[in-house]
Amino acid sequence: MANIPVYKPLGTTPAANGSHRTEVLIVGGGPVGLTLALDLAQKGRKVVLASKLDFIAAGSKAICFAKRTLDIWDRLEVAEPMVEKGVVWNVGKVFCGSSEEPLYQFDMLPVKGQKHPGFINLQQYYVEEILVDAIEADGRVDARWGHEVTRVDPYPDGVRAKMRCGDETYHVEAEWLIACDGSKSPTREMLDLDFEGRVFEDNFLIADVKFAEERPSERWFWFDPPFNPGGSALLHKQPDDVWRLDFQLGWDVDREACIRPENVEPFVRGMIGADAEFTEEWYSVYTFQCRRMRDFVHGRIVFAGDSAHLVSPFGARGCNGGIADADNLAWKLDLVLRGEAGPALIDSYDYEAKVTADENILNSSRSTDFMTPKSAVSAAFRDAVLELARDHAFARPFVNSGRLSTPVSYPDSVLNTPDRDEWSGGVAPGSPALDAAMGFDADKQWLLDQLGGEFVLLKYGGNALIDGVKTIDLAQAAESEAVIKRYAMEPGSAYLFRPDQYIAARWQDPTPVDCSTALSTAKGHSSDATH
Repeated sequence: MANIPVYKPLGTTPAANGSHRTEVLIVGGGPVGLTLALDLAQKGRKVVLASKLDFIAAGSKAICFAKRTLDIWDRLEVAEPMVEKGVVWNVGKVFCGSSEEPLYQFDMLPVKGQKHPGFINLQQYYVEEILVDAIEADGRVDARWGHEVTRVDPYPDGVRAKMRCGDETYHVEAEWLIACDGSKSPTREMLDLDFEGRVFEDNFLIADVKFAEERPSERWFWFDPPFNPGGSALLHKQPDDVWRLDFQLGWDVDREACIRPENVEPFVRGMIGADAEFTEEWYSVYTFQCRRMRDFVHGRIVFAGDSAHLVSPFGARGCNGGIADADNLAWKLDLVLRGEAGPALIDSYDYEAKVTADENILNSSRSTDFMTPKSAVSAAFRDAVLELARDHAFARPFVNSGRLSTPVSYPDSVLNTPDRDEWSGGVAPGSPALDAAMGFDADKQWLLDQLGGEFVLLKYGGNALIDGVKTIDLAQAAESEAVIKRYAMEPGSAYLFRPDQYIAARWQDPTPVDCSTALSTAKGHSSDATH
């Protein structure tokens, strides 16, 4: 920890005495662990959060946060300061060679009229600071900074963890332990669990530099630029006049030499201008990896984020995928702890989180293979695609400079009630909600605001009803045209949303029995609710 740069000290939490009991022990104080802790606390659960660091780390980490992640954080009431501080962007441009004109550009928010942008860029330490502040303001998370888990003993009905703080040791008894402790997860190592995958033979230089210049808030990516011949490069704007520059280096390089300022400077000046004035924020070299555990759930121990799966930074799928894990898991743990659902619901997390991880790994692997072709044939294909993409739209989907993070659907989840009616459009079961303008009052002008973090029945008139479940009737809304159109709703139709704002079911003309049966299925009560 001595080599980790400090952004903000948190102070070591005093060591505890004896044994302590809690419902959930979260190991790891990064964005995933913090998000999960805040979500569970807001649901009324007893949470201990253990972080071996007693500070928020600086340095180069995640910076790109997708709309779906912002929607999740908005439900937890932390998105607003992130958007306010972050650099908002929707447009990406792809360049090739020395041309100053892009091959093409794309829009990460093709469906307009939503509360949040396609992406924001924000340094991870700001994200963590906002989440820590929210946890401290909430007051219900027992956050223990500077406390390390050194031993994990699983039992059929819980977990016993040995904790160390300085020279003191104690134990925490938890009904569930959630490992959010990163790609080198000590929890995973203690349990001798697998972490399989692929390491790509290439290295990339990250240069976070500070310079004051007005440039568009866009993602710019180059293939074979003159300042890095035969390689690729990436430019992202961050807050505080900090810019993320990425350069492909190749496989056989001296990693220590690559981050010496005199060796980084030619790359930086080649991209931003020979006479540009800049200062170093952070230099590092990384290697692409795509790995995941075979299973994310091991009895009462559950893995989330980088401890469960790891992808390359291109595409911003790592941290965004981890926040999706936290969002998927929180409501399920809550129902299980409340006694409203059984272990099968946690099994559905294992399935759905692996679907998300596999989608992210697939896209990450493809982007790496496209950027670093491993044969003459692959290189010829890549170059032909780039040439065609300049003038022909059909070729552009084949260009892969890091497919950016988008929410993953679960069409085959056992929590879904399959369509029995014909639908032309709308949002299918297993898909995340699509935001739209609507309103009943001045404070809630968006559909996702209305959904919140509970089961919700959205109907357009008709007889749909579930006792004890919040119901929104679009027929009574002051503004609902956008929702009706995006969900392809006719009078009498209805949708059932899960607490993570995924679609559980939809019908053209449901009965109350249809609705209550779908709710039971979404809680994992069906007899075959496992994978």
